[in-house]
Amino acid sequence: MQADVLVIGGGVVGCAIARQLSARETRVVLVEAHEDVSMGASKANSAIVHAGYDTKPGSMMAALNVRGNAMYDAWCQALEVPLARIGSLVIAFGPEEEETLLRLLEQGQANGVPDLAIISGEEARKLEPMLSQDVTAALYAKTGAITCPYQFTVACYENAVHNGAQALMNAPVHGIERLAEGFRVQCGTYTVEARYIVNAAGMFADDIARMVGDDSFHLSARKGEYMLLDHTANTLSRVIFQTPTKMGKGVLVSPTVDDNAYAGPNACDLEDREDIQTTAEGLAGIAKLSLKSVPSLNIRAVITSFAGLRAQPSTGDFIIEQSSAAPCMIHAAGICSPGLSSAPAIADYVVELLETAGLSLPMKPGFDPCRPAIRRFTEMTREEQAQAIAGNPRYGRVICRCETVTEAEIVEAVRRGARSLDAVKRRTRAGMGRCQGGFCAPRVMEIISREAGVPMTEITKFGGDSKLLVGAIKEVL
Repeated sequence: MQADVLVIGGGVVGCAIARQLSARETRVVLVEAHEDVSMGASKANSAIVHAGYDTKPGSMMAALNVRGNAMYDAWCQALEVPLARIGSLVIAFGPEEEETLLRLLEQGQANGVPDLAIISGEEARKLEPMLSQDVTAALYAKTGAITCPYQFTVACYENAVHNGAQALMNAPVHGIERLAEGFRVQCGTYTVEARYIVNAAGMFADDIARMVGDDSFHLSARKGEYMLLDHTANTLSRVIFQTPTKMGKGVLVSPTVDDNAYAGPNACDLEDREDIQTTAEGLAGIAKLSLKSVPSLNIRAVITSFAGLRAQPSTGDFIIEQSSAAPCMIHAAGICSPGLSSAPAIADYVVELLETAGLSLPMKPGFDPCRPAIRRFTEMTREEQAQAIAGNPRYGRVICRCETVTEAEIVEAVRRGARSLDAVKRRTRAGMGRCQGGFCAPRVMEIISREAGVPMTEITKFGGDSKLLVGAIKEVL
């Protein structure tokens, strides 16, 4: 397979870059090691579009965070991804933490963050009545927002493919050969010859760099655990941070765009880059800290817990540059927080770097920036629901009762490429509710099997060896 640009990594950054490249006259191939996009940090993070006050002035993180935040409204509108500009509060408990708020305010102003102010504890409680009475002050960032990180990633991916990009799943990169002009890349069972490479391989971007002789940076894993609460427990209206530490932004409490609430993350540095197990100790710590911010938070309503890994760069900043060892490789590495917030701006910057590296990227006539989302039954009016069922009877069959997801939505997800339970879940929310797929999983599997022509025994939860069935009982016993 031939490509002008090979994008390695199907996370939010890789998919945003592929989308922006698909707007240019160039051959783009996206490769992902897993069976679907958004399988790493992009599916397990805080889902916050940060305002940009907590990044070091003058850093790449600071510039791209503020720029990316400003781009989100247009991107989410075009891609039909939810975005709620609910604002965020960094709360202080006493004079010492109030000094931290002042430092964050000054830092945010230096970074160019608009609509940023320190308010009293009383004013903060008017904005968020669930706040602790012990809160003495807060930094209020009006431009803080929440979105859905995996929906955003999938939307960028779908829009890139719609505009001509090619995508290869289950294609881990295990070898890169330098050619006279470009590279020959072995990815799973595929071979791609590319003039340029964009290294957006998340936690393993330093491994990709070393394949071309670049040992200029190292990534380490920082795990964050979360607790997700049922819809009934969400009465929050703002994102609530405690004052940050050297390990990150700290445990926060926030609503989601799907009307849940969550608490987390903590932060633990690891040697193992694939350890996403939660721990009883970690979750207990999250519960304690979240109740300090919101004493009435109903921790008994937790429906699931999960963990994500952040790729912490040895440089202390995003690594977005031409490789010193191979100038036709552009790194988009070390994208820890605020990576989600920065993704649109990172994508534009990578396009600029490719042009600087010598790739001609004229705009493509007829580029379509829009991606229609799967139409959600729960978001329709009663009249619209009746019309939808009349036009497609599958809208009348509810498969996931917790989230009221219909057969029509799941069929559409499969037709867009979903082949596992989790791939369907990310696109439709089937299995996201209180029972976590306990009732709907068999029905979803039947639909995947029917629509994709895949035997039930080959269907997985999240790709790889995560198969759910081994065969009929009479065949196994």
